[in-house]
Amino acid sequence: MLRILTGLVQPNSGEAEIAGIRLTDKKPPREALETLRLRIGYVIQEGGLFPHLTAEENVLLAARYQKLQARTIHERLHDLLAMMQLPHDILLRYPSELSGGQRQRIALMRALMLKPEVLLLDEPFSALDPLIRRDLQRDVLSIIRSLGVTTVLVTHDVREARMFTAAEGDTVAVMRSGRVVQRGAFTDLASAPVNDFVRDFLSIGTG
Repeated sequence: MLRILTGLVQPNSGEAEIAGIRLTDKKPPREALETLRLRIGYVIQEGGLFPHLTAEENVLLAARYQKLQARTIHERLHDLLAMMQLPHDILLRYPSELSGGQRQRIALMRALMLKPEVLLLDEPFSALDPLIRRDLQRDVLSIIRSLGVTTVLVTHDVREARMFTAAEGDTVAVMRSGRVVQRGAFTDLASAPVNDFVRDFLSIGTG
């Protein structure tokens, strides 16, 4: 699903459109896709930081590609550090010198650097130990709510899905073998599952 939303692959059927760009066209305009990807923040499992770059260099990749002014970069970097509750000197470290939670916070800073309209999260908490995971989940949820950024979270953790979709307007889509089985508010799916698969799957997070 995330690869479809970034224009990397096309679905076998159906329609996909984001920010006015039809991703299911046979050949979406290359310029449109490049523009779209700059409007999307993407965090993959375990952060996906480049090991040969410092934390700061990882965060600033897209900003430097866009040739943003130094003052703009500095101000945004300061805001993101405060948002992620990280000290300034952490920017000098390499990924191997960071904890799992710190790597994910740096990856989130990189994803948010250009103030994206859409944030894609691919199981960003799956590799963390339970305590760090819980703290980061709460912080990320608070950040998403405060920024008001549209977010697509892929997770196999039902409790996590429930936590991130508690607000009015949030939607859960249960998928199986590449197809959406049921979608809607978490409480609606849990109370009226369309089949045994959805009932059994969601019962893990509602028991």
